[in-house]
Amino acid sequence: MTLQSTPLCNYGEKMPNFKLKNVDESFFNQDMVKGEKGTLVFFICNHCPYVKAITKKLVYTVSEVTKCGIKSVGIMPNDIIKYPEDSFENMKKFFNENEFNFPYLIDQDQTVARKFGAVCTPDFFGYNSKNELQYRGRIAEMKNLKFTNNTNDLLNAMIEISKTQNGPKTQFASAGCSVKWK
Repeated sequence: MTLQSTPLCNYGEKMPNFKLKNVDESFFNQDMVKGEKGTLVFFICNHCPYVKAITKKLVYTVSEVTKCGIKSVGIMPNDIIKYPEDSFENMKKFFNENEFNFPYLIDQDQTVARKFGAVCTPDFFGYNSKNELQYRGRIAEMKNLKFTNNTNDLLNAMIEISKTQNGPKTQFASAGCSVKWK
């Protein structure tokens, strides 16, 4: 397991278009997940220990940002042939086991992950109401798969975006397992 970090936020970059299948077999596109005050898109998977370490905080964060007019969506970008733990059936189990409160979509051909420039799981993209990127950072500071304090960088950033439409100027890279490309 090699630790991969995200690049810095490219402020103002537009959210790419997408249409992907959810774990309930329905399809979602970027317009369906757009919130009144912004949108949180994140790339996660089932097998990555970094994702497993943040799931409770992620569910809490999504719950809180929803109250601020932000909608959220998770996208699983990995090669399911090489990583069967990330299969669609296992996504359904992971969704239910963790009581996800957001659509969990599969990007089987990895086109959407490439459009976004996703590099790892987890990888967070926070957009304002005009679909302009304002946050590309971590959920919170971690060491050895444990949170080092009670700060929630992602939550704070998305609340700021909901209020001002601008993300914080200081952002710290997210880190996790690399996207498993075909």
